Amino acid sequence: SGSSDPYCVVKVDNEVVARTATVWKSLNPFWGEEYTLRLPRGFRNLAVYVLDEDTIGQDDVIGKVSLSRQQISAEPRGVDSWLSLAPVDPDEEVQGEIHLELQIPEQGHPRVLRCHLIEARDLAPRDLSGTSDPFARVSCCGHTLETAVIKKTRFPRWDEVLEFKVAEGEPGEAVLSVEVWDWDIVGKNDFLGRVEFPLDTIRTDPTKGWFQLLPFPSTTKDHGGQLGALRLAVRLVEDRVLPPPYYQPLIQLLTEPILCPGQPPDGTALAVLEEVTLGESRQDVATKLVKIFLGQGLAVPLLDYLTTRELARTTDPNTLFRSNSLASKSVEQFMKVVGLPYLHEVLKPVVNRIFEEKKYVELDPSKMELSRSRRGSLSEARVRESSLELLKGYLGDIVNAIVGSVEKCPLLMRVAFKQLRRRVEERFPSAQHEEVRYFSISGFLFLRFFAPAVLTPKLFSLREQHADPRTGRTLLLLAK
Repeated sequence: SGSSDPYCVVKVDNEVVARTATVWKSLNPFWGEEYTLRLPRGFRNLAVYVLDEDTIGQDDVIGKVSLSRQQISAEPRGVDSWLSLAPVDPDEEVQGEIHLELQIPEQGHPRVLRCHLIEARDLAPRDLSGTSDPFARVSCCGHTLETAVIKKTRFPRWDEVLEFKVAEGEPGEAVLSVEVWDWDIVGKNDFLGRVEFPLDTIRTDPTKGWFQLLPFPSTTKDHGGQLGALRLAVRLVEDRVLPPPYYQPLIQLLTEPILCPGQPPDGTALAVLEEVTLGESRQDVATKLVKIFLGQGLAVPLLDYLTTRELARTTDPNTLFRSNSLASKSVEQFMKVVGLPYLHEVLKPVVNRIFEEKKYVELDPSKMELSRSRRGSLSEARVRESSLELLKGYLGDIVNAIVGSVEKCPLLMRVAFKQLRRRVEERFPSAQHEEVRYFSISGFLFLRFFAPAVLTPKLFSLREQHADPRTGRTLLLLAK
């Protein structure tokens, strides 16, 4: 058909940890999926494979992006860019582990790095015999040494010690690189995998154990443009979780303006936090605040505090809660945490029906497919008429489901919105602003809760897969 059905597989140190939905019939897929992976402390490599799903036979591998831990850690704000897909040759995919012992003894001058290459196991077979002829190549401080070649095995045992002189002024980012290769008498040697270790780590703590062999990291080098590129955002965050008592002073500081409301409103920790939080981090801050205050049983007072502050700053009621402020983001996150089961109960039956029926819906004349039938071609007016009927039917079912779900709406959400309505009435009491009390609630409930879930059900766990283009267009028109 001239297109693909792409999906992505995420691997950490060669272990599959996530798979995206398939985007059907597209060469420019958008996934918009986000994963939070709890990684082992010693992880080395993250790889994303792009594959084409086939209903018959094996899925085709389109290409991959591979990032080492060092590449990700080097960007404090994370990697966020287009990365060229590298070709994937099944014969070049690495596997196996290497057993090493690394240390820099404190005695002696100059100091010497001792690299004891003990053995490797489960290496990839590169020869017709189903084995390899492995040797190890170690590079450090501008010098390279190699072990002997062990013939015809995937489980070599070298038991060799290679030594490197380490100058005292060696830069902190210097690394020791260990590569394993398959020796060939004719042609190029075949790559079997690699590991890297920062010298600073070895200086402070001798390193010993089995280490997963990893592929070469991807670069921004273009591979002829034939495989395309993947837009990827990766951020590595190391959270150190302490026992609960350590957090009490912080929680007390954050909850103080709510538990003791007599303070000057601009001098509280929450007010300062709101002031210094930039747009790009508001989502993270709002998510954490909502979780902290839910844990304290104070989520509704938190939202009341933040929305009241925003109301005080708002002069035009038409702009109320339209920005991505900390108040708006906090209410949005609160609804996602508290209201997700409710959202599923209300929307899932209709969304499932839209996915199953796959009806053609289009209102834009420039996008209409006026296909011919036995009775002649369908007119633009006919397509528009049938599309309107379908949309009204789906929308009617959604609205009826929402209106009839009042008793199922979580109590916390109802209390929060009741309080919000009261604050809006206090701020805009005149008769000309009578509608604002409703707009303020519907702005959250519909624009930030129901409509986004209708538009992209996968992101709200309403469906396991993204919509195909036809269903996606129906959902977009319904959300609008």
